[in-house]
Amino acid sequence: MGSETKRGASSGRGGAGGPRVSRRAMLIGGGVAVAGAGGLLARDELGKLWWQVPGVAKPRKEGELDHPGAEWTAASSANWRLADRPDDYRIDRVIIHVVQGSYPVALKVFKNPGHGAATHYVVRKDGHVAQMIRELDVAFHAGNRSFNERSIGIEHEGFVDRPQDFTAAMYAGSARLTAGICARYGLPVDREHIIGHVEVPGTDHTDPGPHWDWDRYLTLVRRARAEVGRKSA
Repeated sequence: MGSETKRGASSGRGGAGGPRVSRRAMLIGGGVAVAGAGGLLARDELGKLWWQVPGVAKPRKEGELDHPGAEWTAASSANWRLADRPDDYRIDRVIIHVVQGSYPVALKVFKNPGHGAATHYVVRKDGHVAQMIRELDVAFHAGNRSFNERSIGIEHEGFVDRPQDFTAAMYAGSARLTAGICARYGLPVDREHIIGHVEVPGTDHTDPGPHWDWDRYLTLVRRARAEVGRKSA
């Protein structure tokens, strides 16, 4: 699990009765300001900063889920930052983690503002899923800022050196979760788009470790992805 400094953000609105500032208006106005300042920021960078401006925060509901059937339990706001993915950052990766501990421990540390990291989801050995951060927001989980911005992190209960921790129920529950993510963002079910924390550039982590069965997992994800496709047809 990586960490990085959280940038401040405001979700305030304009004055009472005043119009809400639109993202488009802010970006156009910002583009004019930047052009006048000699082009200090590229226009695409402005699109990534929109959520910092008062009045443009995307409406969200406390406890709203991206994965049906998950349990909402919020991570500390110090361990993630507001965004509007995939509008500001394209999502092209799912990153698999292993806690090196229990499910309750994972929830506890991700709720701790001093921890500096959290994943979007935590999967228990029985397949139960907790969502701690909305998918539209950036979780500090990969130890690499670019990968944080473009990925969704899934933590799994257990230890990398204990293959018995990776139960059939855990694989199945996690596979359904990853299949839904792949369906939402149009991701292929392969090892380029579903990776381990160990594969993130610059990381010093080894999870999910040598006992994580990638062939088994991808087979389950493909099966679950096909089921999602049948239900949406």
